[in-house]
Amino acid sequence: MGTQPSVVSRSSADPRFPLAGLLILATATFLSVTIEMIPTGLLPDMSRDLGVSEAQIGLLLTVFAYAVVLSAAPLTAITARMGRRSVVVLALAVLAVSTLLSSLALSYELLVVARLLGGLAHGLFWSVVSAYAGYLVPRHQVGRAVSLIVSGGTLAFVLGVPLGTALGHALGWRLAFGAIAGVTALGALLVWRLVPEAVRPARLPEPRDADGAPVRPRRSASWRDETTVLTLCVCGLTAFLMIGHYAFYSYIAPYLIEVAGIPEDLLAVMLFVYGIAGAVGLLISGTLFTVRVTLGLRWSILGCLAGVALMATLSGTAWLVIVGFVLWGMSFGMLPPSLQTTMLHTASERIRDAASAVYTTAFNVGIGSGALVGAVLLEAWGLATLPWFYGGMLLVALAASVLGIRYLRRG
Repeated sequence: MGTQPSVVSRSSADPRFPLAGLLILATATFLSVTIEMIPTGLLPDMSRDLGVSEAQIGLLLTVFAYAVVLSAAPLTAITARMGRRSVVVLALAVLAVSTLLSSLALSYELLVVARLLGGLAHGLFWSVVSAYAGYLVPRHQVGRAVSLIVSGGTLAFVLGVPLGTALGHALGWRLAFGAIAGVTALGALLVWRLVPEAVRPARLPEPRDADGAPVRPRRSASWRDETTVLTLCVCGLTAFLMIGHYAFYSYIAPYLIEVAGIPEDLLAVMLFVYGIAGAVGLLISGTLFTVRVTLGLRWSILGCLAGVALMATLSGTAWLVIVGFVLWGMSFGMLPPSLQTTMLHTASERIRDAASAVYTTAFNVGIGSGALVGAVLLEAWGLATLPWFYGGMLLVALAASVLGIRYLRRG
């Protein structure tokens, strides 16, 4: 209809927390992450149907993620003058189309092309949606808003991937992809009709001296005083952690079946349990560590390390593998909101879009590179090596989070 969209703006008084709009954006992140990660649950089914190896299906995550890496920053720049809501709607619509094309792909090559298209839309979506919280709420509520938006991604692991896996096992992976495409199109409509547009900070006029010449701001005396450096370090740590995580998680279905001895018909249940554990971790992050974000980050890395170590060392004992799997899921649920909130706190308000694009790029460099490294390790040394590789990466990341960030902040 011809109604004007509602607008959320900042004032000296605290605005009302835009719960409804943030919940819809969380739904959008749920759909986006479900589309990205659904091949992990259906990897054996897709491998058999398309006549390719499980490693090749795992590489669909690499194709998707590298498309994000290459496109996030340029597409964010191209759409900079568009309303943030319009960009989110556009990205969701393209994601729906790409997922529908995936369901119809008759060959592995066509599936790769469809996933490539989805990766382009996914990169644009996350570059915008992660900064949306900073425009809808004041600074002290950013952590809460980010946790709410990111919760959609966690719910994708809780419900999206397990339900898609169960549907794919029952009726075929193509029908599962088609159903997700339809729901994503509906999600785009909901965002367009119900999410408020956000007003970004106005660009201040360029300062000039008495003669009218531009005044150039002085550079900081120390590079360590620049918040940009810390923001880039957080993004680098994000990429490193995701490489380790997705080297293992991308192939979790065959690992649980072939190494841990979990029956294939229980795979969807296992993924559901992992997602529930992740939701618990997200709740812990959003309640106990909203202020002490760095502490929450370190605990999440330590928990992931403990869970993965349990799975690697006791892979022959199914119930201990399950305990480690749940601990890993809960700890990883804390990780993305901790990393993203840290990034938004360190980035100044006027560069949040750019910082979010870099963060999205870093996250997806990790996803794509992790799936690629995992495929190489799987082909060369087998599934059992994957958790050991991840554990080593976690040890390095833990040291970096304790020593590196503390050093930069001391400067």
